[in-house]
Amino acid sequence: MGKKEFSAIDYSICDPKKCSKDGICLSAKACSYKVIKQIDGPFEPPIVIHDLCMGCWDCIDACPLKAVYKKRIV
Repeated sequence: MGKKEFSAIDYSICDPKKCSKDGICLSAKACSYKVIKQIDGPFEPPIVIHDLCMGCWDCIDACPLKAVYKKRIV
């Protein structure tokens, strides 16, 4: 059975230009497990590798725009 909870990103809110001067997502920096990545580089929205998310929620706490949230699959 797959995971039931993981971090997700609300792309209607996410904007790395507003998070940090260098365009690096603060949630990606905070992720101890490195499962949030900016694949296309700075200033681009990050992605979450859901299967690897350990549910520590550090990324949620780190996002100043509150674009990262806990997603539950039922």
